[in-house]
Amino acid sequence: MAFLTVSSLSQAQSPVGVQLYSFREQFAKDVKGTMQKVKDMGITYCEVAGYYGMDAKSFKAILDEYGIKPTGTGAGFDQLADPEKLKTVISEAKILGVKTVMCAWIPHNGTEFTIQDVEKAVKVFNEAGKTLAANGLSLLYHNHGYEFRSYKDHYLMDEIITRTNPSYVNFEMDILWTQHPGHNPVAWMKKYPTRWKAMHVKDRKKGTAGNQFGTMDVDNDMTLGEGDLNIADIIKQARQIGIKHFYIEDESPRSLEQVPHSIAFLKPMF
Repeated sequence: MAFLTVSSLSQAQSPVGVQLYSFREQFAKDVKGTMQKVKDMGITYCEVAGYYGMDAKSFKAILDEYGIKPTGTGAGFDQLADPEKLKTVISEAKILGVKTVMCAWIPHNGTEFTIQDVEKAVKVFNEAGKTLAANGLSLLYHNHGYEFRSYKDHYLMDEIITRTNPSYVNFEMDILWTQHPGHNPVAWMKKYPTRWKAMHVKDRKKGTAGNQFGTMDVDNDMTLGEGDLNIADIIKQARQIGIKHFYIEDESPRSLEQVPHSIAFLKPMF
């Protein structure tokens, strides 16, 4: 596909959004220039991951300038746990005009992740989620691989899902970080069809060894369809359970080149 250009791949709008973290290195150097490249890919909505030296209002103005609608944003666990920091999260989410706030990491000790970590996280998520809900926002926890360790006759991810209040806390499935620890994204969607509200769509280099630590060399992030995830089956199931927001996330150093091809791969599925 090397002969295809970004412009030739982007004749129509993308059916999916992008997690802006995919272009973190480019945004750090040139926000407007990078936003133009995102627009040129046909992308019309995104999940925000920081403001690159700006405040939320200024960053939102640039998104508006390039016609890219933010539909979600991120928050650190520490921001959810601290009532004052949570006020800032809420204020910035309202400035951006998003409806979802995503947390992608539960603090834990090194490679250990235990039921005690789950208990602490669930308490924070339920409390913060209630506050966010009162402000018209939804909290999503984004899995990262370490949650899929065995616990009794199930997994710690089951504990996180069943102990959180669905009125206040739901989930964004990262499909790579579901498969990397040895699990099937489709099976988890079937198990909890009402709890998954958004998705990070990624692919993993064939032959990559998985683990349950939440770690992988970002160079193993591949163009969708070139790795070892069954993207078509995953997207089909996600749409069946009503997921509306799909964000391509490509953490590799090749994201600017790969994302347009990933969009082209996904288009027939929507």
